[in-house]
Amino acid sequence: MTGADQLKADLRTYLQEGRDVLLLKAEGLSEYDVRRPLTPTGTNVLGVIKHVAGVEEGYATVPFGRSPGPAHPWFLADPEDNVDMWATPGESREEILAGYRRAWERTDALLAELPLDAVGRVPWWGPDGGAEVTLHRVLIHVIAETHRHAGHVDVVRELIDGVVGNQEVGDNLPDRDAAWWREYRDRVEHAAQEAAGERS
Repeated sequence: MTGADQLKADLRTYLQEGRDVLLLKAEGLSEYDVRRPLTPTGTNVLGVIKHVAGVEEGYATVPFGRSPGPAHPWFLADPEDNVDMWATPGESREEILAGYRRAWERTDALLAELPLDAVGRVPWWGPDGGAEVTLHRVLIHVIAETHRHAGHVDVVRELIDGVVGNQEVGDNLPDRDAAWWREYRDRVEHAAQEAAGERS
């Protein structure tokens, strides 16, 4: 395997790890829980997955002269704000997850076809037609976005039912019982209060 091939394989491994975590966080949730907003800005599990699917689809197509899928919300004539961050009642979980997997296929095909130094242009980055970028930079951006949003979904899932971590892909959470975690949380709360001068 050449150095370039190894770099591609490494990038794909990290991207796939983030993808897998996002899907893991949707497993076992009811239709309500997978969609319900748990932050003031409406963050929800299925909506985040829908958004990340759009990220992959957008970056694997337009910058390199390919057309995005017809349902991609970013490229509608007049898209509604945050249209990609939640699922309407008419959008099924299966449809959104399948769309995410199709986006993976497009990214993976692009990675197989082009060298990492292939040049594209991201029209939504900057004025005057956007920014010139390499496939390598686009992949780093997509990996960062995927893992950032996987962290969001991890917190949202914990708020829903207490499920945390990436057990199926490996994580570093201590293997402790509920009593240990309650005591730990109390210690963190007390430390915060003391630092803020609220405790003597």
